[in-house]
Amino acid sequence: MIDTKQALLTKEDLTTRTDLPEWLIREYTTFHETVTDKTFPCYFGMNGERKGELRYAYITQDDWSNLPQALTEFLALFDNPKHKRHGLFVFVEPFETEGTLDEYRKQFWDILQYLHDEDEIEWPADSPRDPDHHLWDFRFHGEPIFAFGNTPAYKQRKTRDLGNAMVIGFQPRKIFKGLTGTEKGGIMSREKVRERVEAWDHLPKHPDISHFGDPDHNEWKQFFIGDDSEPIQGKCPFTHKEMK
Repeated sequence: MIDTKQALLTKEDLTTRTDLPEWLIREYTTFHETVTDKTFPCYFGMNGERKGELRYAYITQDDWSNLPQALTEFLALFDNPKHKRHGLFVFVEPFETEGTLDEYRKQFWDILQYLHDEDEIEWPADSPRDPDHHLWDFRFHGEPIFAFGNTPAYKQRKTRDLGNAMVIGFQPRKIFKGLTGTEKGGIMSREKVRERVEAWDHLPKHPDISHFGDPDHNEWKQFFIGDDSEPIQGKCPFTHKEMK
């Protein structure tokens, strides 16, 4: 099993420790080179990586038991009122051969379902359980979190390709304070990032991308967008415990 004593990793861990899997070091190197490229669309990810403010974890194909502890330790960082806009990036051991987008999408949702099933803290009473509700969001330890998948199967939307492994980003909603969809700072920041994303991808913004709280939007759809410009169809793969 993965050593859960060191579930949450720092940039220093990934560049100095010798007891971590070779595939992880290799994939982190690719991740670092990608997100620190001066043209990379996400300013927050770029600056966070350069300053060592991001945190990391990894899981293997056979063992995900490390993840709940890593996410718990990550959320504990925010107990410090001077916290940075931290993000957590989880590296998933690569498939033996590159998978299809649908295969990565299934694994992504299986991992979120696993996290939810292992979570011992109930969601707040007023938090929607149904992903089709426009105010639904994913929660862990009661905290609303935006999660997004990045995989090598993205051939057109290159901003979602961070190496040979699937990399799942976790961003607590509290880091977006002052940058939400209807606030001036949030609107300006979002539009700047989206312009840079379109320049990287040579594609228009995916139709499922919006801001949290949009009554015409389903949040879950932008957790793992398509590699095209077609809206995602069907039901969300996630099921709340209370709805099983």
